Amino acid sequence: MDFSREPPHSDKLQVRKDHPWNAEPDVAALVEHPITPEELVYCRNHCPIEELNGDSFTVKFDGLVSNEQTWTVNELKATFARKEVVAALQCAGNRRKAMQDRTHKEVEGVLWQDGTIANCRWAGASMREILQRVGAPGETDPRMQRLHLCFASHAAPCDNDAWFGASIPLAKVLDEEEDVLLAYEMNGRTLSPDHGYPLRVVVPGYTGARWVKWVDRITIAERESENFYQQRDYKVLPTNVQSHDAADSEDWWSRVPAIQANPLNSTVASAKVVPPNVLHVKGYAVRGPSGQVREVQVSADEGKTWLPATITYQEGRWSWTLWEAYVGLEQMKNARQGKVWCRAVDVSGVVQEIDMDWNLRGVAYSAVDEKDVPQLLYSARY
Repeated sequence: MDFSREPPHSDKLQVRKDHPWNAEPDVAALVEHPITPEELVYCRNHCPIEELNGDSFTVKFDGLVSNEQTWTVNELKATFARKEVVAALQCAGNRRKAMQDRTHKEVEGVLWQDGTIANCRWAGASMREILQRVGAPGETDPRMQRLHLCFASHAAPCDNDAWFGASIPLAKVLDEEEDVLLAYEMNGRTLSPDHGYPLRVVVPGYTGARWVKWVDRITIAERESENFYQQRDYKVLPTNVQSHDAADSEDWWSRVPAIQANPLNSTVASAKVVPPNVLHVKGYAVRGPSGQVREVQVSADEGKTWLPATITYQEGRWSWTLWEAYVGLEQMKNARQGKVWCRAVDVSGVVQEIDMDWNLRGVAYSAVDEKDVPQLLYSARY
């Protein structure tokens, strides 16, 4: 792979891997912004990043459609109304290091901490409207539940395949409440090369691996994308699968579904004792498949008691949730381990689980978060 033409990257990110370039922000800085500024938006890449020509770049729609079409970016803007949605983009490997630390077992992949999430204001064309224009099967089509929308980017060869691909259920896209976009803007500005210029897919509520950047082909098919990153990565393998060799020899890749929706999740971004012996905790939460976050709770006694946090930001169905809590000395009296926990509860009453099993790729980790607070251990004694 050729990395000689990489554009400059944000110096506000902590680099986890140089080639391909993978970097995340400090999570305490991240939660200071309801809408994530571009310099704090994490970057996850499987290939070199190139500055593509936005004037000549095209995207082709084909497959099970009655009217194949190819559009430039300017043609898309002229043909379809601009639609905007606030949505949290989250890498499937977010909190991978937490899984490794909690389970005391190594995982494969970039050792992400808690910063591979960004809450942005995305704008572009409604994917649903584009598909209607090219003659996609309707929502009442008897094939609907087995059809997929496949995304491909041929911008550069990837580390495990010649191109990057992904797919999602077509029914997700054709539901107008799901807000799937073919985006050309982030936070009111044209996408940058790091974040998909000139076109990327935005799939609110779904893992970032399906938000394909530099997308140049979109296909309706009866099968999922055959690409490596849909078939042989981003899957929660059983705990007994200890290596890629085992996954291959026992055909686990075809037996386990690809990750689509994000799990209900939350993280402690900062925690410190402030006068007079009050613990100030801040963090984020993100919705799972059963709905937006309703409540965030914190515990200073390893889950024996939970106190409600205050939600300080939430915008619509797809945004992340920012929260903070103040825990008094009385509530900290049992804090013998010097830790603070957080968990999220969604509108359907689903509660974030205390624990989660290890998986080989360290993906979709969503156990209750815990952070060490040395001050807390000291303060609880007095």
